[in-house]
Amino acid sequence: MTRLAVFDCDGTLVDGQAAVCDAMDAAFAAAGLTLPDRNRVRRIVGLSLPQAVRVLAPDAEAGRQAAAVDAYKASFRATREQGRLEEPLFEGIAALLHALRDNGWQLAVATGKSDRGLAACLAAHGIGDMFVSLQTADRHPSKPHPAMLEAALFEAAAQPGDAVMIGDTTFDIEMARAAGVRPIGVAWGYHAPAELIAAGAEAVAATCAELEGLLQ
Repeated sequence: MTRLAVFDCDGTLVDGQAAVCDAMDAAFAAAGLTLPDRNRVRRIVGLSLPQAVRVLAPDAEAGRQAAAVDAYKASFRATREQGRLEEPLFEGIAALLHALRDNGWQLAVATGKSDRGLAACLAAHGIGDMFVSLQTADRHPSKPHPAMLEAALFEAAAQPGDAVMIGDTTFDIEMARAAGVRPIGVAWGYHAPAELIAAGAEAVAATCAELEGLLQ
């Protein structure tokens, strides 16, 4: 039996909310759109970038939405290249990943980040080689579509019943349910525990230690 633990990235593995909000401000300004409220921006973390922009600016012309997407990518890339990007691991995550791998779990990531963004984030923390599958919005429909999880299951040679999706948003929980994968939420991200439970999370962990207990 192959046990597979699939993690969301932003809001689950790393705290990137400041970087996301700053890049979205720059993107909307460049596209000539009214800057979105930062609480609304935090709510859409986890969606693919085009979908997130459509949610934040539903009445904007398609051309402006596309311009905002391009400007977001440019802003995020520039911040990374200038060494100003801060996406720290949440407390206890590194130890949790090592503990799971040492106990025979396969690890994967399913995220709304781009391939480049995810690779850079994991490399910055020295954990990129811990994952057998990395699924991003570059190659799949936005969450909660189950395509990312289905691809991770295939690459890890795991069955849905032997896998768990760990995330901080209802998008993660709904994706897990759509793929037939066990959904577990974390309380340190962008959506409230009550929302995660209402979306179908089996449980919501308040700490990494609690999360490890739920998995083991």
